[in-house]
Amino acid sequence: MDDNVKKLQEVIDSSDNIVFFGGAGVSTESGIPDFRSVDGLYHQKYDFPPETILSHTFFMRKTEEFYRFYHDKMLCLDAKPNAAHRKLAELEQAGKLKAVVTQNIDGLHQLAGSRTVLELHGSVHRNYCMKCGASYDAAYMKAANGVPKCEKCGGIIKPDVVLYEEGLDQQTMNDSVFYISHADVLIIGGTSLAVYPAAGLIDYFKGKHLVVINKSATPRDRYSDLLIQGSIGEVLGAIRINS
Repeated sequence: MDDNVKKLQEVIDSSDNIVFFGGAGVSTESGIPDFRSVDGLYHQKYDFPPETILSHTFFMRKTEEFYRFYHDKMLCLDAKPNAAHRKLAELEQAGKLKAVVTQNIDGLHQLAGSRTVLELHGSVHRNYCMKCGASYDAAYMKAANGVPKCEKCGGIIKPDVVLYEEGLDQQTMNDSVFYISHADVLIIGGTSLAVYPAAGLIDYFKGKHLVVINKSATPRDRYSDLLIQGSIGEVLGAIRINS
């Protein structure tokens, strides 16, 4: 690990055009569960797997059951940014990191201080009434009992989160393609690269150094210039910002 961290330090020191592409593994180190993992708790408490519950069809047909899972597993409003979030914000402030492209919906990158954050799958912090379009924050959703309703018109409030069967925001995709395709260094961290179309964005990288940091294997490992199998928080936490 130490040798790899030294190599990563050298890559970061040599570039001021870095993009970070991250997934659930970045936030699990802040205590936010990976909802795609099916464990005993899900089987005991829910009648359907997470991927089914977090689909557009399920949201429309079984809205109350959707929100039972959503409140339990997705609204982790007490979570705090970890070493990875903080270091990425520092790298951006130092002028080295141009953008964070994330599959996470928790807003922890922004909470850590990152400004250019492209949220491929939306955010729990943005919610809107499906009837009148009124906006609500995550605290309102957390405090709601059952299905959250609009105070203005009584309509159902939907999170601005991309569910299965829904398309990704085209502008966010376009911006992600721009940053990735123009980067000298792409650091992939905390993601198995199993969710498409998000994972397909890696194809647009044509730069010098592809770095993969993840605890388990990914489809891009063999294409990486630097592969680090370990904790994203520990690895990025060890990086120094050299002026």
